[in-house]
Amino acid sequence: MFAPRDPDEYLLDTERRVIRVRRHWACLVWDLFEAVGLLVGLVMVSYLLPTNNAWLFQNILWYAGLIVLVRFTYQVLDWYVERIVVTDKRFLLTTGIFTTNVAMMPITKVTDLTFARSLMGRIFGYGTLVVESAGQIQALNRIEYVPNPTEVEDAISGLVFGDKKGQQQDRFSMLKARRAAVGKRKAAKL
Repeated sequence: MFAPRDPDEYLLDTERRVIRVRRHWACLVWDLFEAVGLLVGLVMVSYLLPTNNAWLFQNILWYAGLIVLVRFTYQVLDWYVERIVVTDKRFLLTTGIFTTNVAMMPITKVTDLTFARSLMGRIFGYGTLVVESAGQIQALNRIEYVPNPTEVEDAISGLVFGDKKGQQQDRFSMLKARRAAVGKRKAAKL
């Protein structure tokens, strides 16, 4: 009831899932440093307060620490439920714990695909994928912290810029086969 939907439930029966990943854990590093820093600061202030009649300030500080922990837990859960899904027809990005947001972009709209890896990305194994479409900025314009970046980029490049001639040739051979089948039916009726 409260759990977000599985991203595969948004796929059509005719779609084939190529990639399904969540962002790299490195996207949580800054949030972790922030939470630890705030908690250390709260503990230090708590110990620096005078002990006489400071129970109100102590309680406020410990409740503030609880809020910091709840906020970090929410950020981890939000990271956990977010999924990047690439099918043979579109890109999907599902986010949200309480309210699920689904951003989609058809593969056919992609005109350019840029991939970048920073030094930290090379060390920890993530990259940034910039997906551009013709004259528009889509919801999936910039996808950061993509794990296994070379495999993801190769798979997406194969889908977007793959063998277009072979696909057209298959389509034309299917049209020829359909025309031949219809022609045989017409000849059989005569």
